[in-house]
Parts: sequence; C-alpha cells; structure tokens
Amino acid sequence: MSANGGTRAIVAALAANIGIAVTKFIAFLLTGSSSMLAESIHSVADSGNQGLLLLGGRRAKREATPEHPFGYGRERYIYAFIVAIVLFSVGGLFALYEAYHKAQHPEPITDWQWVPVAVLVIAIAMESFSFRTAIKESNHIRGSQSWVRFIRRAKAPELPVVLLEDFGALVGLVFALFGVGMTLITGDGIWDAAGTAMIGVLLVIIAITLAIETKSLLLGEGAERHDLAKIEQAVTEGPEVERIIHMKTLYLGPEELMVAAKIGVSACETAEELARGINAVEARIRAAVPIARVIYLEPDIYSVAADRAGTGQAAPTAVPQPDPESGSDGTAGRPGS
Repeated sequence: MSANGGTRAIVAALAANIGIAVTKFIAFLLTGSSSMLAESIHSVADSGNQGLLLLGGRRAKREATPEHPFGYGRERYIYAFIVAIVLFSVGGLFALYEAYHKAQHPEPITDWQWVPVAVLVIAIAMESFSFRTAIKESNHIRGSQSWVRFIRRAKAPELPVVLLEDFGALVGLVFALFGVGMTLITGDGIWDAAGTAMIGVLLVIIAITLAIETKSLLLGEGAERHDLAKIEQAVTEGPEVERIIHMKTLYLGPEELMVAAKIGVSACETAEELARGINAVEARIRAAVPIARVIYLEPDIYSVAADRAGTGQAAPTAVPQPDPESGSDGTAGRPGS
C-alpha cells in the first residue's frame, strides 16, 4: 500500500469528522436529540481514531534497535486494534446506553426542529467526501479484488479502517436521520431512541470486524499466494538452486516481508561460489517481490532422508539416515554386502 495514499485518506476523514462533530454537538445542545448525541460521540471517536492511525504510522517508521531488531512496522497493527476498541466502547456501547436511556424517557423534539435535519444532511455530504477519498486511494492497490476480500486481506490497516469507519458513519447518519425524522413526524421520542440503537448496533458490528481482521495481522500473516509463487520462481529459476526444501514468509509490517527458506543446492567447490549463488537468489527475490527486504536462505544438500524428515526438527539435515529397506546408511544396498 502507498503510505501517502493511506495518509491522505486519514487526513480527509479527520478533517470531515472534526467539522461534523462540532455541528452535531451544536444540534444536540439545541434539540436534546439522543441520535444527535450518539452521532456526536461517534464523530469524536472517529476523530480520535484517525489521530491514532497517524500516530501509529509515524511510530512505525522508527529505526530497528537491538531490542527490536526487525523494526517497528507492526506497531501500525497495534494502533489499528486500539481503534477497534475505541469504536466498540466509546462509539457502539455509548450509543446503546443512550438508546436504552432515551427509550425509558422518550421526549419529542420541540425546539429548533429544522436544525438536526440540516446538520445531518450537511454531515452526509461531508462524510461522503471522506468516503470518496478512501475509495479512490483504495482503488490504487485493490486491483480486481472485491471490497470484502480487500478489507480481509489488506496488510496495511489504515485504508480498511478508514473505509469501514466512513461507511459506518454514512449509514449511521442515515439511521440518525430516520430516527430524527420519524420523531418530528410522529412527535414520539421512541423513534429517536430506535435510531440511536441502530447506530450502536452498527458500530459494534464494525468494531468487531476490525478487531478480528487486525488480530490476524498482529498474530502474523504470510505472503499472498501470488507473491509466494513469484518468490518460488525467483528461487528456482537459476542454476544455483535445485529445489526448495521448505520456506516460510512473515509480514514484519505492512511494507516489509521476511522470507526464510532451506534450499537444496548442488555441491560447490568453494564457499565463495556458494555465497555468490545465494546472493544471486536474494537479488532475484527482491526484484520479483520488492517488499521482501529480510531474506534468510539456508543452503543444504538435498537428500531423500532429509525430505522424509519433513519440515520439523529433523528437516535441517541432509546427512543420510538409516533406512531399514535399503541399508544402514540410507544408500541402496549392494549385492553381497
């Protein structure tokens, strides 16, 4: 993902949410609408979330240290997870509490009746601009993926978070407009409580979705299939490597991939020849997948015995092992031996 693209989407969302939060609070103070209060808190939470994403992006750029030798790239995932917690608690749970409180004591909107409708319409226009920016920046990297797959598989958390937040904000504004509108039409404040409850349920669902996807990134995800195929081809397309014995990949951050592989090489006369071959393989991997910045290749002489050992503890050996079917040293038995 382009870091600049993610930053543009975050800044656009932050500017929109600050402006929207102020207007919603004014509307709440004038009308006492619970939907407007829930939406105000929602916008404040979203503004804080965008600030957290910007902070996480900045802290992730710190240089590696002896204590954190692989750097701080995954700190962006931590801040994205905090965003999910804030959205769940400050946004979703508060809206549900406010809906419950309002349902116990429903009140009609009697003063400044035009204000909440005007504010919500303006907020929808501002939020649509933010959402459009997030969609535009996401399309640069989404390719042919569906939106669901993009949100689930994106390694950079900022755009999926902003996309879901903006989508939730737009739908929440529609819910608020429904609650306020029905309250004005019927004079029954229960509709305001219903709109608030719908906002709360929506935010809880979005927060849980973000938490699940971010948790997967925090646990550590490997390269996508198409990148794996490119890496495998880069390793084996030259004369240096006979085959890949086993390989693992891990995202150290949204834009940094680690590749670790045990490779079967042909017998070399000198260590210098072996080192040149490994360097050539690393260069091909980086050319094929530029984000593969940390590469560890362990050369080995492939043998059937090592292959039978699998990828567990015994895998790193190519020393012939006893084979009851062929001979004590793993080689084919000789007649008369």
